[in-house]
Amino acid sequence: MANQTEADQQMFKGAEILLKSLLAEGVETIFGYPGGQNIAIYDQIYDYKDKLRHVLVRHEQGAIHSAQGYARAKGVPGVVLVTSGPGATNVVTGIADAMIDSTPLVVIAGQVGTALLGTDAFQETDVLGMTIPITKWSYQIRRPEDIVWAVARAFYIASSGRPGPVVLDFTRDAQVGCAPFNYEKCNFIRSYIPNPKPCDDAIAEAAKMLNASRKPFVVFGQGITIAGAEKELAEFLSKGDIPAGSTLLGLSALPSDDPHYVGMVGMHGNIAANVMTQECDVLLAVGMRFDDRVTGKLSTYAKQAKVIHIDIDAAEIGKNVPVDLGILGNAKEVLPRITELLLPKNNKEWIAEADVCNRVEKEKVIDPEVRPGEGFIKMGEAVDMVAKVSASSAIIVTDVGQNQMHGARYSRFNQGRSMITSGGLGTMGFGIPAAIGAKIAVPSRPVVLFVGDGGFQMTIEELGTIMQEGTGVKIVLLNNNWLGNVRMWQELFWNERYSYTRMTNPDYSRISSAYGIKNRLVEKREDLEDAVKEMLSDDMPFILEVRVIEEGMVFPMIPPGKSVDEIMVSNDEWFTKE
Repeated sequence: MANQTEADQQMFKGAEILLKSLLAEGVETIFGYPGGQNIAIYDQIYDYKDKLRHVLVRHEQGAIHSAQGYARAKGVPGVVLVTSGPGATNVVTGIADAMIDSTPLVVIAGQVGTALLGTDAFQETDVLGMTIPITKWSYQIRRPEDIVWAVARAFYIASSGRPGPVVLDFTRDAQVGCAPFNYEKCNFIRSYIPNPKPCDDAIAEAAKMLNASRKPFVVFGQGITIAGAEKELAEFLSKGDIPAGSTLLGLSALPSDDPHYVGMVGMHGNIAANVMTQECDVLLAVGMRFDDRVTGKLSTYAKQAKVIHIDIDAAEIGKNVPVDLGILGNAKEVLPRITELLLPKNNKEWIAEADVCNRVEKEKVIDPEVRPGEGFIKMGEAVDMVAKVSASSAIIVTDVGQNQMHGARYSRFNQGRSMITSGGLGTMGFGIPAAIGAKIAVPSRPVVLFVGDGGFQMTIEELGTIMQEGTGVKIVLLNNNWLGNVRMWQELFWNERYSYTRMTNPDYSRISSAYGIKNRLVEKREDLEDAVKEMLSDDMPFILEVRVIEEGMVFPMIPPGKSVDEIMVSNDEWFTKE
């Protein structure tokens, strides 16, 4: 039988072809906001309500951060739908955030008709020009015949290799024009190699270096989570008896109580993890990018160690820290192959080195923060209480600032994909929408957001999304009436010149009530546990405002420009190894 001609095939409007293509890619949820240049798509969504869930946000920034939370919690691309002009520009921050944090997104932006391109038409912006530097791929769809090809390619690029955001600039012509629908998934692009084959010799050399090592140490990042290599990492550490530290985005890839886990590395990381970085003889970095908040002063970072770096992105290997051995590949494939070649070892004495650091950190930092006994409630105290009451089962989302660092330091994790935060870009306002997306992605798990009064007010409008969707997000508002992290830096490094960091705040309980969200204010320590239990007692939205000490700090701290073993444990005291 002859092939069906185009004239014989059923024709669909481009807007419907888009929706059919999203369904073919397994999309269940879209975060978006309608406007003049995507109205044709929204008209088609009207007939697809039973197949696609659309979450109406209150601002396009809310859409993209929600999609980020969704993607990070579920491990699939988040989908965003916005209009042209300001709709597209409002998602640029989130696109940049997703790019640096390797979050898979497909952002679909309406665009004016092709005849108006370049004329400064109403709500026209150069979306490709703005987004090419901060995406894995940006493409303008001008014909309905190109929609299937573009969507298939977008999902493949966004989710493969090192994930990231993709932008489709969707002209009005393509939305309203007609074409047949024949979907074919993309699984190959010439010159794009998302899963490079690891070098056999490099794997053998890595095992040889580790077998000869007396003090090996592993720093792992979000690449473990992205690869789904949590089990492989645990087995690798167990066989080699190797201690490990996590980056901020790597948190939860190992359970907090894993015997080989010594804590988070970096500026506000655990003392043991940072000190062991400077004392190990072989440093294995896997799925991380040696961010400056991890390395501190680069010229002194792990100079005593031979450095092995495993990453799926060739651009990261040797970019910041010179390496003795680079292995290009997926952590889920590379780690088991090294594990096969490892000699079972006993590094009990080396791992015990962490105990000395832990004792100092507990006495100087943790106990004063988590169990102060008197005075105002502290941020770490509130975070610790949530971990205790939730039995470490919650997905933790943070905004950016002191709430983020305390949330990272004092949360505890017993399963993967449980820490969602804005790492590389540090985007205030990320928290509320990202928590919404995470809860929609994994409704069976509690989602707890830690947010400061500054970040809360940056995307406060998304309480309307929570109200409309009934999303059971638990928000712990750590209110200190300051932009706390900047205030802390002003105190420590800028001669206490508190320039525009003091906040005059609204009555959050009245705002919460206006959105129909249950809420409670805690000002006394003796009320904290009961309030957290109330918050976690059901699956309804809840805002728990905790009035915390205004002059709170985050220690330990590696000051900017210092080596990672030059660690402040208070305003005027530095760590010394006993």
